[in-house]
Amino acid sequence: MAIEEKTLQITGMTCAACANRIEKGLSKLDGVEEANVNFALERSTVIYDPEKTSVDLLKEKIGNLGYSIIEQKSEFDISGMTCAACAAKIEQRINKLDGVSNATVNFALETMLVEYDEHQVTPVNMIEAIDRLGYTLIPKQEHNEKLDHKQQEIIKQTRKFIFSLILTLPLLWTMVAHFNFMSFIYLPDILMNPWVQLILATPIQFYVGGQFYKGAYLSLKNKSANMDVLVALGTSAAYFYSIYLGLEWVKAGSIGMPELYFEASAVIITLIVLGKLFEVRAKGKTSRAIQKLLGLQAKTARIIKNDIETEVPIEEVVTGDTIIVRPGEKIPVDGEIIDGHSAIDESMLTGESIPVDKVIGDAVIGATINKNGVLKIKATKVGKDSALAQIVKVVEEAQGSKADIQRLADKISGIFVPVVVAIAICTLLIWYFIVTPGDFRSALIPMISILVIACPCALGLATPTSIMAGSGRAAEMGLLFKGGEHLENTQSVDTIILDKTGTVTKGEPALTDVSIAEGMSEVEILQLVASAENQSEHPLAQAIVKGVKDKGIALLEVNEFQAIPGYGIRAFVSDKEVLVGTRRLMVENDVQIEEVEMIMNALENEGKTAMLIAVNGKYAGIVAVADTVKETSKEAIARMQSLGLEVIMLTGDNKRTAEAVARQVGLTKVIAEVLPKQKSEKVKKLQEQGKKVAMVGDGINDAPALATADIGMAVGTGTDIAIEAADITLMRGDLNSVADAIVMSRKTMRNIKQNLFFAFFYNTVGIPIAALGLLAPWVAGAAMAFSSVSVVLNALRLQKVTLTK
Repeated sequence: MAIEEKTLQITGMTCAACANRIEKGLSKLDGVEEANVNFALERSTVIYDPEKTSVDLLKEKIGNLGYSIIEQKSEFDISGMTCAACAAKIEQRINKLDGVSNATVNFALETMLVEYDEHQVTPVNMIEAIDRLGYTLIPKQEHNEKLDHKQQEIIKQTRKFIFSLILTLPLLWTMVAHFNFMSFIYLPDILMNPWVQLILATPIQFYVGGQFYKGAYLSLKNKSANMDVLVALGTSAAYFYSIYLGLEWVKAGSIGMPELYFEASAVIITLIVLGKLFEVRAKGKTSRAIQKLLGLQAKTARIIKNDIETEVPIEEVVTGDTIIVRPGEKIPVDGEIIDGHSAIDESMLTGESIPVDKVIGDAVIGATINKNGVLKIKATKVGKDSALAQIVKVVEEAQGSKADIQRLADKISGIFVPVVVAIAICTLLIWYFIVTPGDFRSALIPMISILVIACPCALGLATPTSIMAGSGRAAEMGLLFKGGEHLENTQSVDTIILDKTGTVTKGEPALTDVSIAEGMSEVEILQLVASAENQSEHPLAQAIVKGVKDKGIALLEVNEFQAIPGYGIRAFVSDKEVLVGTRRLMVENDVQIEEVEMIMNALENEGKTAMLIAVNGKYAGIVAVADTVKETSKEAIARMQSLGLEVIMLTGDNKRTAEAVARQVGLTKVIAEVLPKQKSEKVKKLQEQGKKVAMVGDGINDAPALATADIGMAVGTGTDIAIEAADITLMRGDLNSVADAIVMSRKTMRNIKQNLFFAFFYNTVGIPIAALGLLAPWVAGAAMAFSSVSVVLNALRLQKVTLTK
């Protein structure tokens, strides 16, 4: 019997119950041996007999259950986009193609994720469709190449801005010197020469401003109008009108000084390029979480075949191989222990600092670390099926999803730009045919004034200047926003999910409690216990040793030591037998512990790991170790709640420990015993309820949830991968930073709205005045510049924001 395996991408599932329903439905089909549905990855793997059933029947069954099949998912890079309108147009075009189920364009990351039926449409069809729109669609490249491309774009825009600024400053000098109240400024005659100004302005207009001409062309070609259209029209009008005035000046015998407007076009382009630089720098923050996650995996594995040990590349390991892992090495693949025992550091997966004791039959995860003991492992999942690969997949797809908020200025431009252009053209025609019949120069002046004062310099700066000032001030307070969109989105958060270990707690075990039997000396017992535990590599043992040493107690020489996996340790210290470990260890050595059961239960109910002590066969006391709560956590959580935020703690730890920590910090909502991919599912469920969710974590296990949440906040003292996967890095490792981030975002958004008001105030007041011919172009240029100054000065107020706790 030939058995085949088929993976199907499914859309339409809204909860884990949907996945269970599909599994049951497929399992009932004749010939289906096994059906597994992964709700997080929206994927079903079916093992079936092709002689009894077919892929078409599998699809039909899923369709009858009310869900849809997507054969393929592909990700593309996009080049040529200049605004959110471009992204919307590309998305709309691809979604119209037959066979495409869903296409999502992420303007900030310049990527597109497409779900499609490979039998109806191909990537080539998509590339051709987008090429006709004037953009370039490229199948997803390696992440390193993508990052290089982003860095090159930042360098390119920085060079353009510096070049433009150097040439603009002399022109700006001429404009400032024209004002009567600035007449004391020395102005060289050479700068007033029209041809000198032309030489300075031309490279700015066509080299630096070339991107606006290109953007305007693409926009008009696709029957729409964006801000590039207005920038190109306004600056071109000022530039070419200045050339016309220069020629008129020559005809008049070069007498006096002509009123030129080269500085207006140069200043506009320079400031808009500055805004573009802010934008491309934000895009350049594309997360490196994927490379770092993949970098966790071991590069090689030692496999045993025919009693011969061979080191092979990780890619050559197949299911069923026997692998040997020595102490301190990474476990290469997911597997099952078939020989040996050890403590495994699974913090990369669970976020928990305390290693887990593993024995024969226990499952182990690839990229976790073998702390002690030699293990033989049978490989059960390799490559794309491993736990690490699934985490990578979840992070990658979440990061490529569409952002909720689009740039407000880009939305407004869809209406604003065509209206301004229409007003300018109408004004030209009215003046030429009615107000001053046949006088083109008189008609041209009000039109230029409209285009200049309406030119969106302030509008282009309204958002990025506030974001720059707000994020700069936030950075001083230890809050690193990875892009303007995250600074915008954070203010709408209403639910905070906190990881426990390393976020609410310190993330490392510490000695917390000591209970000594009556008649015993605490110093003597701790000295014996710490001396014995000092021989162990286990983190709990090291926590005890550190706690005892901190009390100033010296250690003794150990004559004999034995680690008993799953039970504890036995040692002879100063000729005394010392046992430290579990109840089972005490029972098997006939140590009476019934009277201290209440103490043990009380400590365990507080989420602590309690260990019993026996000296020479008699109960001597209890030591307890726990991951302790950070000093500021309770105060910070209370502050979040005072801001109207719902705060939930989410952890992979057991429920009893989680609830004990929650009580200490004033939390009532706790979700415990969840795996990494389940964390992202919990986030999605809250989002489905209409909540705006921020996830706060510090471990690799938090990466999928950080990427899935509306806002991911990584504690800066955590892992690099969590930091890269998040939208905000909290450098202080203090939960007060979460409240600070919310407050800073709210203040910045309020500032952006004020800036947009300033930007449009000058436009709405100035355009009618310019249309009536009451506003000279140079005054329009000054008003435009003043609107920009207003915006910048208002944005700079954010640099003085102080946060009160």
